[in-house]
Amino acid sequence: MAGKALVTGGTGFVGSAVLRKLIERGQEVKAFARPGSNRENLRDLPVEVVEGDLKDAATWAKAFEGVNDLYHVAADYRLWVRDPDEMYRTNVAGTEGFIRAAADAGVERIVYTSSVATLGTVARGVPADEDTPVTLDDMIGHYKRSKYLGEEAVRRLAVEEKIDVVIVNPSTPIGPRDVKPTPTGRMVLEAAKGKMPAYVDTGLNVVHVDDVAEGHILAREKGKAGDRYVLGGKDMTLREILVEIAGIVNGKPPLMRLPAGAILPLAYGAEFAARLMPNWEPFVTVDGVKLAKKLMFFSSDKARSQLGYSARPAREALVDAIGWFRESKLL
Repeated sequence: MAGKALVTGGTGFVGSAVLRKLIERGQEVKAFARPGSNRENLRDLPVEVVEGDLKDAATWAKAFEGVNDLYHVAADYRLWVRDPDEMYRTNVAGTEGFIRAAADAGVERIVYTSSVATLGTVARGVPADEDTPVTLDDMIGHYKRSKYLGEEAVRRLAVEEKIDVVIVNPSTPIGPRDVKPTPTGRMVLEAAKGKMPAYVDTGLNVVHVDDVAEGHILAREKGKAGDRYVLGGKDMTLREILVEIAGIVNGKPPLMRLPAGAILPLAYGAEFAARLMPNWEPFVTVDGVKLAKKLMFFSSDKARSQLGYSARPAREALVDAIGWFRESKLL
């Protein structure tokens, strides 16, 4: 793997995992980071940091200097946001402009990090894949809508402007270095603390963040421009996830199952309170409750057969996440 790679979102959860995999392979790496962002995930790593913002095109040019490959991992990932327009400026307009600018600057190959949030779902319990039908109307909430529109923009760039960009769709990454933490990491942390005594009847596809990172590099090496690849692991119900976490921390598994509808009034109340308190985020969101009504199960068969992708047992992702939260004094 020759040349230099640029990773957007390199200070974050998935981006830092991609960055570390590239360093392991001996590649020179740049990280595109917002001014003032948390640099903990870059500590002691041989990385050149270029400051900029996806919403400010004037900050992009320096990032592309000497770069052969771009891993565009950065995204605004929140299930609740005070200003939805900010999310669209980052996930849609910023993504499209940044990738086009990278190609114009001579970047040879681009891997764009989308999400399984953009994919359709099928009959309850049956895993979906890259070809499952879906429309914008199926997207619940601003995060899913913005990622769907962002991915559509990237596919147009690949088809109409012949930009060499491959799309990857991670499922639910879990593991170390979740500094924010992400909404999923927050759930794992709260469960490990014993603060989730009840559960709703939903499910996720759990994958170790380092396997997702490896999948990015495989997509760069073997992926077809304009194609997308699900990078997932194991389908698990929320109850199975919480029972696994309880076993890891020697805690009590949840006993009470709640219908999603019973939590909805609480979610509306939490969001109302968050609007009154600028520095506080709701612990449960309306979009999160609505999403919980679907089982987010997915197949990674295409990535396995075409890229050589594989994923370790989901328990290892949970063990590593909880271990990192402990080391970081969050747990």
